[in-house]
Amino acid sequence: MSTSRTAFSERATALARLPAGTVEYRLEGEGSRTVLVFHGGHMRAGLALGEEVFADAGLAVLAPSRPGYGRTPLTTGATPAGFADATAQLCGTLGIERLAAVVGVSAGGRTALTMAACHPHLVERVILQSAVGFLPWPDRLTRLGGRALFNARVEAGTWAIMRSLIRAAPSSALRLLLRDLSVLPARQVLAGLSVSERATLTGLFTMMRSGHGFVADMLPVPDCAAQVGQPALVIASRRDRSVSFAHAESLAAAMPNAELVDSRADSHMIWFGPDYPRIAAKIRDFLGAG
Repeated sequence: MSTSRTAFSERATALARLPAGTVEYRLEGEGSRTVLVFHGGHMRAGLALGEEVFADAGLAVLAPSRPGYGRTPLTTGATPAGFADATAQLCGTLGIERLAAVVGVSAGGRTALTMAACHPHLVERVILQSAVGFLPWPDRLTRLGGRALFNARVEAGTWAIMRSLIRAAPSSALRLLLRDLSVLPARQVLAGLSVSERATLTGLFTMMRSGHGFVADMLPVPDCAAQVGQPALVIASRRDRSVSFAHAESLAAAMPNAELVDSRADSHMIWFGPDYPRIAAKIRDFLGAG
């Protein structure tokens, strides 16, 4: 099953007051096993993307807002290691003794890897989706633009302008946004999306915010990939401009039990690739492995 083809909506979240600080989170599903999802930049706990595959596998989903996003302040574990500890506290508070997997999406990849390295007793497996690794990221131009457009003082205005553009000219807005997500021409990527996929993306983009989180995401992080001994799936597209395929190759080479999965998606958004049903089946099989 591919990702949702309906208009995007925000889901209910809760707050946990932990020794490490406040964490916003969402816990959904009735499964006896749980996956922990660290979403990427400009995302927060209430925005779910590509999670249907976990429900299909009979798993509950725990999704916290990373530091600086949503209602999780930047002071709650401002580093991936600090937030891994905070998330371990959250799992303890919720009575979760073991995670079927930790999932790292895009800029959430380094937090997922740090979680697996620092808390191996808690994490059974690792799934990385278009994930940022420990190579230099982002490039200098993106870093400068990110700090100018998405710092906490101006990001609300940046996203307000983007929402206005999406309402006025959704196709033009999507082409503008897709330019940073694919090495292919934006028109080509847009043409490959169905009407419902476009609706999902426009809905998602209208709800994104950067808070204090995105600028923090661009800071360097200690490389812990070699310390991640759990079985791992590293899923990425060679057409991703936002996070180059070299990140996936580097991570798969560094982790002793990793498998690299080459997505045929036209962009960073692997859930909209023509082969996503194959990838989703692989994720379900991986989660069901003994």
